[in-house]
Amino acid sequence: TMNSTRSRSQIPPRLIPFVDVALREARKLVVIFLYLWVLFGLFALHKSILLPEEGILYGQGFAIVNAFVLAKVMLVADNLHVGENFETRPLIYPVLFRSALFAIILVCFDLIEEVVVGTLRGKSISESIDAIGGGTLEGILSVGVIIFVVLIPFFAFREMTKVVGNREMRDLLFVRRTKLAPIAAHSALSE
Repeated sequence: TMNSTRSRSQIPPRLIPFVDVALREARKLVVIFLYLWVLFGLFALHKSILLPEEGILYGQGFAIVNAFVLAKVMLVADNLHVGENFETRPLIYPVLFRSALFAIILVCFDLIEEVVVGTLRGKSISESIDAIGGGTLEGILSVGVIIFVVLIPFFAFREMTKVVGNREMRDLLFVRRTKLAPIAAHSALSE
């Protein structure tokens, strides 16, 4: 657009590559944050229904903070190429690996958060952990399994985008299928 061209021309040429990387990383962070915020927001809403003493706004505040923190962790892990040893394997391998890895990280963050908040409220560590899946190992594992399953579509979409490309994935999702008919017909013939 004209506006972005004008602002881009105001950037010293030697800084343009850094600005491009910063913008690309910021877009990635926003996408990850939004997905996680929806996920955590739904969990917080569910928790506020089961435990009404905490209230909806309180839980949503933690959902926003947790989504931002975990989005940063995921972005750093992505930049460190976590799970790239699966590049030659079918897409299901990196999808499941990353979903499992980040489910574990998320449960750990949730445990730490509950202990810190519980301590600030005068609760013991075991009382604080009770807030996660009832505090039992089975409950905590079930929360981890739920998070694992919910992360699968996110990582599947990201891995498919790496293979297909950003523009093609965007077209597949947001362009009328009639405009994509030649592509769809070609792929149907190749099956």
